Amino acid sequence: MRILLFLMIFSTLDCMQAQNLKVSSGKVIRHELFTSEYVDARNIDIWLPKEYSADKQYAVIYMHDGQMLYDASTTWNKQEWGVDEVISTLIKNKRIRDCIVVGIWNNNEKRNSEYFPQRAWEMTSKNRQNEILSDDKVLNNPAASEHGLLADNYLRFIVRELKPFVDATYSTKASKENTFIMGSSMGGLISAYAISEYPGVFGGAICMSTHWPAADGIVLNYIKDHLPNPDTHRIYFDYGTATLDALYEPYQLKVDKMMLKRGYIKDKNFKSEKFEGAPHTENAWRERLNIPLEFMLGVKLK
Repeated sequence: MRILLFLMIFSTLDCMQAQNLKVSSGKVIRHELFTSEYVDARNIDIWLPKEYSADKQYAVIYMHDGQMLYDASTTWNKQEWGVDEVISTLIKNKRIRDCIVVGIWNNNEKRNSEYFPQRAWEMTSKNRQNEILSDDKVLNNPAASEHGLLADNYLRFIVRELKPFVDATYSTKASKENTFIMGSSMGGLISAYAISEYPGVFGGAICMSTHWPAADGIVLNYIKDHLPNPDTHRIYFDYGTATLDALYEPYQLKVDKMMLKRGYIKDKNFKSEKFEGAPHTENAWRERLNIPLEFMLGVKLK
């Protein structure tokens, strides 16, 4: 029955090599307007390394803001993560194990609603919620938007629909030790939320320039009580000091203390890095992308 479901899903997709994307190594397969019971249909761009073979199995990195990953000529700000170049070099130099990347496009107008950790708001007292809603200086509070809170359904989409499809269609290692989730800014928030909500699915989360100030920083209360088991998970955080990233250090230092209190050991299963002068841009994330990837995929989880 499950196999039939996967075939039905696959047959409804327009699956094609993304000819409009320029990648320097490997190829990108686009699953156009991937349909879901939980979220709006969206493109899924899957990067495969040059030597991809069905005879091998690959770790999988799920990345948010998928339209920003591969080709600056197609992005709104003419910047990109350079995922294909960076990962190809790391694999070639045996710095990380073989992997593929699942780029999940965002729905721009609902991005904050899908990426803001829903339970962080729901566990906040009504009085505190009202204070936040009445403060027009608060950044990125989806509870105040017309779209509301959509993160739980967004994660259900990834875990219940997208991941089973990817594992059935591509040659993957489906275990949590080989399944990672990654993003920047609000994408960093949803990555931290994903590994906390689904610790049996994701073994590692990469959270770059995590936008902790969203909704007046209430996500920290959630993180404190819901971090996954440090014996079986890895988490990476970082931030710059320029533009929007200049807001992040006080929050990240608090999160670092929470990680240590939970039993994480720095540079073993937890990393937190500061990059002086780095702004809140795809170009900045590209420059240091190798660091979290080597930390996450360079050594297998035990």
